[in-house]
Amino acid sequence: MAATIATGAPVRAAKPWYKILYLQVLIAILLGVLIGALWPNLATNDWIKALGDGFIKLIKMVIAPIIFCTVVSGISHIDDARKVGRVGVKALVYFEVVSSFALIIGLVMGNLFHVGHGLAAKPDAAAVQHYAEQAAEQKSVDFVLNIIPDSVVGALARGDILQVLLFAILFGFALMALGERGHRLRDIIDDTSHAIFGVIAIVMKAAPLGAFGAMAYTVGKFGTAALLNLFGLIVLFYATAALFVVVVLGLIARVVGFNIFKFIVYIKEELLIVLGTSSSESALPQLMAKLERLGCSKPVVGLVVPTGYSFNLDGTNIYMTLATLFIAEALGVDLSFSQQITILVVAMLTSKGASGVTGAGFITLAATLSVVNPALVPGMAIVFSVDKFMSEVRALTNITGNGIATVFVSWWEGELDQERLHANLDRTIDPADVETAVTTG
Repeated sequence: MAATIATGAPVRAAKPWYKILYLQVLIAILLGVLIGALWPNLATNDWIKALGDGFIKLIKMVIAPIIFCTVVSGISHIDDARKVGRVGVKALVYFEVVSSFALIIGLVMGNLFHVGHGLAAKPDAAAVQHYAEQAAEQKSVDFVLNIIPDSVVGALARGDILQVLLFAILFGFALMALGERGHRLRDIIDDTSHAIFGVIAIVMKAAPLGAFGAMAYTVGKFGTAALLNLFGLIVLFYATAALFVVVVLGLIARVVGFNIFKFIVYIKEELLIVLGTSSSESALPQLMAKLERLGCSKPVVGLVVPTGYSFNLDGTNIYMTLATLFIAEALGVDLSFSQQITILVVAMLTSKGASGVTGAGFITLAATLSVVNPALVPGMAIVFSVDKFMSEVRALTNITGNGIATVFVSWWEGELDQERLHANLDRTIDPADVETAVTTG
């Protein structure tokens, strides 16, 4: 019965257009832009800002428990412990290969279109000093040690994805080792995960309010003037991200046997929420639920999606290479071929080291610039005013990339239900439907 409901087989009366979630979110985003542009004083009101911040907090509230339950449940149902390691290795290999493509595409587009040439910018170094200091403090050894939580309760309370993931993997292995004795606890965790998905479905009702508040505040605070000043960089970044999704992710989807545009339509609610909130985390729980309904195995979803949020940041990678070349051109600094290769290597490392940090995209940019050429670090102030307008596309590219990664690894592992995949891509499932959320098997 659960599988029947999960695939959306029962025929239901069509919803009125004003009750469809993605249309509500889209209208809310447009209203937010309008209010922010016409009445910036109203849009920057604390209560307007609180709408966006409050929705993101509601989503973050359930991220840690849903990752814990999904990963533990997925691993504990596996008979062969080696499978978990195999899935993890495949995911990391995929992440590194695709991330390299993202960096290279950003570098190529930056060299083809010299949007920073002739800007003759005079950056204000003080505006970005905080980010530069944070970047200097980011060390690989600290990143590794920070994966290990001081306490399990602390990791769950802070919602640190990698720390929760580590404990969940260990707990899942322990539950697997219990065998028959662990069945009762495993059933409880399974039921808990269904209940949490129900909570997510309820929280999703507030998505339009969250998108409205976040978008109105962004436009009201930063204004359209900053957007127009660096229009060339913004357009180039948007176009490069779209090229990466359509070509690179599209080819990966074609290898698996589905159409990238159908997948984008399938996760349109999540994409619009990310667009409105500028946070890919705001759609993480419901993305995991949708990928399971799509035919991906629970262990793969539980391992790949949370890990991808730290190791598979395609949008951030594109941003770093493009922004580095833009800043160099704006400051009149010529980067040699070897320095551009250094950008690729350094960006691959720094994109991992600052994951989970607020403003991670900007911090990783600071770390990359300081290694390539310290003289470029003050140039971050050039893109600072429009960074907020590019963060949405970074987040959109990241969430799409992680969704495709999960489907691909499921297919690579031989655990992708192709029949369910195509059945779901050809019809719409409402993520705000509580009954569907709590009964997904």
